[in-house]
Amino acid sequence: MKLIVPLLLISSAGFAQTDFSVYQQNIPGSTISFKMVPVKSGSFIIGSASNEKKRATDEGPQKNITLSAFWMGAYEVTRDELDVFLKDETTSQNVDVDAITRPSPQYIDFSLGMGKEGGYPANSMSQYAALMYCRWLYQKTGIFYRLPTEAEWEYACRAGTTTVYFFGSDSSKLDQYAWYDKNSENKFHKVGQKLPNAWGLYDILGNLMEWTLDHYEANAYTNMKSQDPITAANPVRYPKTLRGGSYTEPANELRSAKRFHSDPVWNRRDPQIPKSKWWLTEAPFVGFRLVRPFKQPSGEEVNKFFMSYLGQ
Repeated sequence: MKLIVPLLLISSAGFAQTDFSVYQQNIPGSTISFKMVPVKSGSFIIGSASNEKKRATDEGPQKNITLSAFWMGAYEVTRDELDVFLKDETTSQNVDVDAITRPSPQYIDFSLGMGKEGGYPANSMSQYAALMYCRWLYQKTGIFYRLPTEAEWEYACRAGTTTVYFFGSDSSKLDQYAWYDKNSENKFHKVGQKLPNAWGLYDILGNLMEWTLDHYEANAYTNMKSQDPITAANPVRYPKTLRGGSYTEPANELRSAKRFHSDPVWNRRDPQIPKSKWWLTEAPFVGFRLVRPFKQPSGEEVNKFFMSYLGQ
């Protein structure tokens, strides 16, 4: 696999980053930071082989995909990080007042007592909420963060492998790398307690399944572009795709190629009318992870991105 590493990045925050390496991003106005790891540009085969055990039809046909370089969060976004957004007094709960709105107050404990502050992953948010966090983070840091595409997620998860899992095809080893139904005690856990994959990504399988940018289509790979693919933005189109499985799933659901999609039942108990765009009452197993493209878009391109994906 041919890898290409650019030599210099001028970020939208105005500083030059001379190496494509691991870095810590502080969240302005707080003592909280998060770790980003580099994922070099390259090619891989998306999807699963036709003879892979427990394979679903939407995992094919396999296709060779080439991706540009990006950074990815070493960990799932934590509740500590999300709380800075939730408590930011410069945001508003009224979309007519401020371009960045914050989530409506939680009407139940969405963590169900499993854990919040202190390194637990943020959970139960909609894709809309995850993208609004990214938009807020851009305004705070001047750096464009977003959700990964499906292709970026699988490429990063596989870390150069073609096996069922990034560590091989023996599911008995999964306990070393992931929280799933056999070892989770039916709850999510603090991030980073299991071993990472070869590219330094923790909990990429298990703990919480993670939002991607893409709409879910069962036959998505059939017409998928071979270079930096993504489905066209449409904020009202449903369902959306998630990856990685969670603490509730068996081992075969944590395969690198496994695809999930959102379900209206995840918001079944929501008492709000209309139902909340922010929170998912029945999805404590849903979270997200950040991506930062190596080639940063212009301010105009960033605004167009959020307009397209959020409808505002």
